[in-house]
Amino acid sequence: MRSRRTGAAPILSLLLACLGGRAPAAAAQDQRSVTKVAENVYVIRHRGIPFEGGNTTVVVGEREVLVVDACQLPYAAREDIAEIKRLTSKPVRWLVNTHWHNDHVMGNHAYVQAFPGLSVVAHVETKRDMDLNIPNAATRSLQYFADRLAEATQRMESGKDLQGKPLTAEERAAVRERLPRRRQAVEDYRAFVYQSPTLAFDRALDLDLGGRQVRLRHLGRGNTSGDVVIYLPAERVVVSGDLLVRPLPFPYDGYPTEWVRTLDAVGELDAGVIVPGHGDVMRDKSYLYLVRDLFRSAIQQVDARLHVIGPAEFQPVDSVAGHVDLSPFRRRFAGDDEALAKQFDETAAQVVRLVFKEAALR
Repeated sequence: MRSRRTGAAPILSLLLACLGGRAPAAAAQDQRSVTKVAENVYVIRHRGIPFEGGNTTVVVGEREVLVVDACQLPYAAREDIAEIKRLTSKPVRWLVNTHWHNDHVMGNHAYVQAFPGLSVVAHVETKRDMDLNIPNAATRSLQYFADRLAEATQRMESGKDLQGKPLTAEERAAVRERLPRRRQAVEDYRAFVYQSPTLAFDRALDLDLGGRQVRLRHLGRGNTSGDVVIYLPAERVVVSGDLLVRPLPFPYDGYPTEWVRTLDAVGELDAGVIVPGHGDVMRDKSYLYLVRDLFRSAIQQVDARLHVIGPAEFQPVDSVAGHVDLSPFRRRFAGDDEALAKQFDETAAQVVRLVFKEAALR
């Protein structure tokens, strides 16, 4: 399958998913949180309004610190850096980008400013995709953030929502609380400085933080062509990037057939904690295998339909979509949550489109 380096389509999809009128369930929280998942290992979850980016993991060794992923909004990265300095006096020596998407890498420069000599580490494919797509990502997204700031300002000044309905006291308080963050997002994007990875690897890189071993592995393509998994063998912690996102996967681009194999490889790691790219930390592998089985079912059903009607490159996606049924997974992902179930239906349709797209490129 061809490498995704066209830039516009993946980033646009990500923006529509993460920055649209309704934030995805994985990004819906409005409070920043820090969770200790092992001794001297912390996971920072970021706010959903405005969407600040994916999870950040902090690993503190006896000598130095490694950080996984750097948010989308630089001000959120600076908040994380302040948090890290409260947790430890040791310097951040390594910043790992799990993949190239803007919501995991646009805070890189803040870390380089705060910790001179820091190495930004990524897979070679991730570096190539970042160098192509991220330098102008802020310019492409600035108007969106400016528009959301203008809307929030209008709501604050008028006391009404965009449809003219009066805001409740709770809604007005929420707008007031978020307004400074929206202003800062616009300022950060106007002043954005791109920081490329300074160290790229292909398959494996082992790091010693002083009494703590960290293994970086490219186990195969999935969400992108350069996904990196971070593994702490002694602590049995895996950081997956967007190979896994909770409570629903992000199938906006990628390599579904290989994604299944890559998730199997992640599952072979001895892990008691899995940190996804977005959403809650997992304490077992049940969700990993649920996502794998969703993709596997979609692939099997699409292939079965194409066996009847012919190659995907000669067919419209509608000739397949109506013959793929992923509804048995609906309750397993969403339970009794009706809003999440509706989002699952949208995600399932996107999975089918992605699988069909891959089949057309074989």
